[in-house]
Amino acid sequence: MLKDDLTKLRHMLDSTKEAISFSSNRTRADLVYDRMLTLSLVKSIEIIGEAAVRTSTDLQVQYPNIPWKNIIGMRNRLIHAYFDINLDVLWNTIIQDLPPLLIELEKVIEQESQST
Repeated sequence: MLKDDLTKLRHMLDSTKEAISFSSNRTRADLVYDRMLTLSLVKSIEIIGEAAVRTSTDLQVQYPNIPWKNIIGMRNRLIHAYFDINLDVLWNTIIQDLPPLLIELEKVIEQESQST
């Protein structure tokens, strides 16, 4: 693994934790009325995706339990179609996809930290 990969994994982990924290005790309806919440969640997902796209191919192959293509695809969608964000997809990503991602990232970081 490249030394920089561990840094990117930590960025992914930090932004995942932040997004989960931002959405805590919130509902999907809050996205309609709270622009700051929406923007903070979008930015967190963008950061997760940007860090993912900058990890090495070797790392991505080594850890197939992380949905690299989906993460990067979501980042691309948010960056390039910012004017047409589906808030249902955003919310479902935060609520359904990020908690398992958090667990996987913690495992990978622990493994990689022990091997370096």
